[in-house]
Amino acid sequence: MLTPEELNALYLSAKVAGFATVICLPFAILLAWVLARYEFRLKYIVEALLQMPMVLPPVVLGYLLLVVFGGNGWIGQWLQQWGIQLAFNWKGAVLAAMIVAFPLMVQPIRLSFQLMNPQLEQVASSLGVHPFKVFCSISLPLAFPGILIGSILCFSRSLGEFGATITFVGNIPDETRTIPIAIYSLLQQPDGEQIALRLVLLSLGLAFAALLANYWIMQKYQRKIQEC
Repeated sequence: MLTPEELNALYLSAKVAGFATVICLPFAILLAWVLARYEFRLKYIVEALLQMPMVLPPVVLGYLLLVVFGGNGWIGQWLQQWGIQLAFNWKGAVLAAMIVAFPLMVQPIRLSFQLMNPQLEQVASSLGVHPFKVFCSISLPLAFPGILIGSILCFSRSLGEFGATITFVGNIPDETRTIPIAIYSLLQQPDGEQIALRLVLLSLGLAFAALLANYWIMQKYQRKIQEC
């Protein structure tokens, strides 16, 4: 059985990952659509910026978030005037998770849009259907497997985010101590290895379940394509 401290870390991780996934989703769909459908100058810069969180050290991302959104940061000072504090707060953990996991959400959605038959959209448009209605009634349903896979990847990556989170929001019990930070804290304690092992096994189980879900969705989607 998990202790109250472990349950709090699990609840906080799920809350952070859930908010990060929900907030990222509309922006990921929009960006994936633009990258899949349009060619424009400086597109390579947009794609490079999209992939930056994947190659930068997480501590660097956390430091940049602290510089920009901290109490003395460029945006952080303005947010504090409205009573919004991100540094050393669970909301800041959501922001860190969003930035780190956003590329993982965009790529599957973009691939779904690229694999889609554009003639379906063209036929609907030729019949006088509004472009937004075409997008909502044809494009989004056909891209649903990619959206679902991207959401699972974003949620899973957010659950495991550590470096940027601990740099930006610290290690505050019941506020910013997610599962990875709780494991780190327990390993610093003399007798914390046994409790840390339970959280490690829990993390392994969640990650494995996410990968199985992705595999199942991909297999089902491929069978559907073959039947068509």
